Amino acid sequence: MTTKLVEITLQKNYTIEMNASSLDAATNSLPVGFYTTFSTLAGGAKALGLQAHLDRLYVPAKEMGLKPSVDEKTLRSRIAEIVKLDLPHETRVRLILVKESGRIYIAFQPFIPPPESVYEDGVHVITSGTSRTDPRIKGTDFITKSAEQRKLVTGDVYEILLVHNGKILEGMTSNFYAVKVPRDSSRGTLITAQRGILLGVTRRAVLKIARGEGLSIEYRAPRVDEKFDEAFLTSSSRGVVPIVKIDGQPVGEGKVGAWAKTLRKAYQAYVEERSERIV
Repeated sequence: MTTKLVEITLQKNYTIEMNASSLDAATNSLPVGFYTTFSTLAGGAKALGLQAHLDRLYVPAKEMGLKPSVDEKTLRSRIAEIVKLDLPHETRVRLILVKESGRIYIAFQPFIPPPESVYEDGVHVITSGTSRTDPRIKGTDFITKSAEQRKLVTGDVYEILLVHNGKILEGMTSNFYAVKVPRDSSRGTLITAQRGILLGVTRRAVLKIARGEGLSIEYRAPRVDEKFDEAFLTSSSRGVVPIVKIDGQPVGEGKVGAWAKTLRKAYQAYVEERSERIV
């Protein structure tokens, strides 16, 4: 799948930089910076939480005293121009702000959603001791740092969970959650780290939905050896993905649980209602 990388400028026509084999390859061709990734929705015309994605560039730039090459209004306009080229298909978009210059780039490719089997059968994930230097900032240096671990995402391995001191913080490209349900109650508790993680755009929505569905929230990093009834991961392009195995060991009964199904359905409804039109 071809990925295109363009530099965004104040002029109407952006500058085409290159074609790459992947979003990561396009990102690694640039100097270190901040980035964020999302996929368009509703036939390519909408996106969820676009402002939060833009904040991942402009907030740390402001804190560093770095002036971006274009303002948010201009970047929004350029995003719309680019995704419009693929309508009615959806687009996977990565925004990158280079630290040393403030230049902003967009890498983009056609978006192919996960097969339905991912949600019906659940996925297998493995753990790694890799962690982010600064979890609150989505830095492109982490893509380079974790390149070898990312190669392990192959075959039946869907994602890598980042573990520190025996506790699961997050996924390499996602947020992680465990669910415990007492035997004498249908009400459950959702467990997810609050510190040492990247606070995903989808995570914010899922936590709100979980509370609305009756789940209690416990903010702590689950232990790797802890027994869960369910587990799942979230990201902007994949939504709610059930996890049925961690390092080859079954989660709960080793099949997709009721809470993962409920939250996925509720999140899909949330996306339809809350996504903003960008084209």
